[in-house]
Amino acid sequence: MTSEEQLTLFESTPLTATQPELIPTDAKIPIPPGTYNDITEIAQHCNQCHRCGLGDSRTHAVVGKGDLKAPIMIVGEAPGQNEDETGLPFVGKAGQLLDKILASVNLDAKEDAYVCNIIKCRPPNNRVPTTDEIAACKPYILEQIRLVDPKIILLTGATAVKGLTGNKSGITKIRGTWIEWEGRLCMPILHPAYLLRNPSREQGSPKWLMWQDIQLVKTKLDEIRSQPNESELEN
Repeated sequence: MTSEEQLTLFESTPLTATQPELIPTDAKIPIPPGTYNDITEIAQHCNQCHRCGLGDSRTHAVVGKGDLKAPIMIVGEAPGQNEDETGLPFVGKAGQLLDKILASVNLDAKEDAYVCNIIKCRPPNNRVPTTDEIAACKPYILEQIRLVDPKIILLTGATAVKGLTGNKSGITKIRGTWIEWEGRLCMPILHPAYLLRNPSREQGSPKWLMWQDIQLVKTKLDEIRSQPNESELEN
């Protein structure tokens, strides 16, 4: 079975997540969409998962945090040391900066965003995850997207963009542009850790670019929220 067959959002018959022994441990065997009833089931299985070798060295699987019905999902690359120790994504300085970025446009990190990573276990020495590791873990992020059902997905950094959408373009070329993927609205943005390494606020700097991008995101979210939903149209 090819990785594309494994990663489709819409095909195959769900398994029962409450019976983890029935869920494939071999990365070459797909986890069907609809397998999980909620994020808690995903977290429980991720902490038992050995679909790739990263499960052998993790302290905790890092699944996600935030409102499970948030309008925005923020997808990072992989857990670091702090995340591996706590089991929560974006808990270090990059996470603190991410909260400030959201707050700058009156978005609340706990209510308006659900934060997760492409892969759930920390790679040794914080190296970039391999293609095989991303493929093994991708069914989990697809299930998170299905369950949270965000209006907007923000992809922080090139690994997140490539891992979810397959787009191999450099992040500096595509950041701040809207991408439609599987019928969902996505925007690549710079990773907060990159901003920490580039503190300048001058025009054209990474922090300046992030300010432009997050304003676009807030404007789009306000636009989406202002549209009547189906029940309102029926009434």
